[in-house]
Amino acid sequence: MIASPRVRALAFTSLLSFGVSVGDATGQTKPCGAEIQRIEVNDTTLHYLECGSGEPIVFVHGGLGDLHTFEPQIQAFAANFRVIAYSRRFSPPNAPPGSTELNPMSIHLADLRALMKELKASPAHLVGSSYGAYIALALALEQPGLVRSLVLGEPPILNLLARTSIGDALRRSFIGRVIEPSRKAFAAGSLEDGMRQFQDGICGTKCFDTLPLSRRTELVEKLAPELRAEWMTEPSAYMPPLACQNIGRLKCPTLLVTGERSPAIFFLVTAELERCLEGESQVMVPEAGHGIHADNAAFYNEAVLAFLQRAR
Repeated sequence: MIASPRVRALAFTSLLSFGVSVGDATGQTKPCGAEIQRIEVNDTTLHYLECGSGEPIVFVHGGLGDLHTFEPQIQAFAANFRVIAYSRRFSPPNAPPGSTELNPMSIHLADLRALMKELKASPAHLVGSSYGAYIALALALEQPGLVRSLVLGEPPILNLLARTSIGDALRRSFIGRVIEPSRKAFAAGSLEDGMRQFQDGICGTKCFDTLPLSRRTELVEKLAPELRAEWMTEPSAYMPPLACQNIGRLKCPTLLVTGERSPAIFFLVTAELERCLEGESQVMVPEAGHGIHADNAAFYNEAVLAFLQRAR
């Protein structure tokens, strides 16, 4: 049986409201949301940040992220909302997966449900990036009562591309150019080569080796284990197909966000989502790639906050 969730605060959460600072052992103050807290759910420990008050927003990061992924948004959004940003299972500073541990979406859905329940953060506005947006949408389809609204930043829902010949060709190319080379490298036992294949595939160029050494080390040592566990999982379990007809039944307000400089595959997925949702709001963030919320945080924040105010 799964043990009842328990929260173990590393700071006094009652002080973490917008505009209020928390003192550390030296008497210095820290900004709202700076204190990392942790919660035990489903026999694992998840770390999270919390800030502000009001209707809850839960930020769900993508495959190479953690609770700091949405740092450019926390203070801005906490002016009017209760903001929660957490590290998904296997993402730092949470425990990494074991060498044979798999990483199906079902565990991330269960963790997100449990976190929202224990923190009394439902129904919530879910703001997701990449695979985090995939998880957010899957949760809304599974339990719509938990979700007030959705902000989906380029979720890689590849099965939607199979509807057209052009989309299916792009899907097959992405799997063959990005996923399979990375999977093979991880299966051969090399975290560095697996991460290099993934990064170069996403960039479309040999970008991994141009990164600063500190960033390459962080990717390999802290983030590659979670990615390896993803690719070792049966694809239908890690990236379960979502049916367009089910997506179209969603009642919650939804904003689809793309980056002007993102790879073409994400434009096509977003176009398919817009078709399924029949005209939900969409915004393209200028001067931004797949890391939309960080590449042009000012534009992203303004657009998403305007949507969330309408969705309240």
